[in-house]
Amino acid sequence: MIGYPVNRVALFIDGLNLSATSRALGFDIDYKRLLQEFESRGKLLRAFYYTRTIERDQEFSSLRPMIDWLDYNGFTVITKPTKQYIDASGRRKVKYSMDIELAVDVMELAGQVDQMVLFSGDGSFRKLVAAVQRRGVRVTVVSSLATQQPMIADELRRQADEFIDLLELQAKIGRVAVVRPRAASVARKLAMGELASSTRPTSSTSAAPE
Repeated sequence: MIGYPVNRVALFIDGLNLSATSRALGFDIDYKRLLQEFESRGKLLRAFYYTRTIERDQEFSSLRPMIDWLDYNGFTVITKPTKQYIDASGRRKVKYSMDIELAVDVMELAGQVDQMVLFSGDGSFRKLVAAVQRRGVRVTVVSSLATQQPMIADELRRQADEFIDLLELQAKIGRVAVVRPRAASVARKLAMGELASSTRPTSSTSAAPE
């Protein structure tokens, strides 16, 4: 019996870029389903998730539970503090880039994987993609052309061996809305016209004063 090699896969997720893309498409990512989807496509060696941190920032505080969940459920989470500065006009600016961290991880794993899946549309990754392709790694890029403004740089899409539009993955990795029992009951009553009839105001028997 002839044995076939297992496709060894690694995921590299630009967290802010993926979140912006999914929001533009109108759905949220279910990261458990995302892992399951790519585990079904080969031997998933590693799933990296890159994001920023801003201490005492309300946005980061809201992200903390998700980051902790990812860290405990199969993802390698890489965080980096943002740098804040004041520009010449006196406005506060935030500088953030995970390009170097992601590139280092990609090059370190390039000799151990057959396929790299990059969740980003950032054109600055084109040379990185070309470098790992020269090492024999197939590169799949996940982003979107279906948004009002394309989320992927044309040069990155052309360089990739395969481009997957995130919209095509919605049914497989999108978060499924959970309907609460009470909400479902109300919805059924509305559909049957029961709620409308029970809440319809009764007519008064006395005439309104003129």
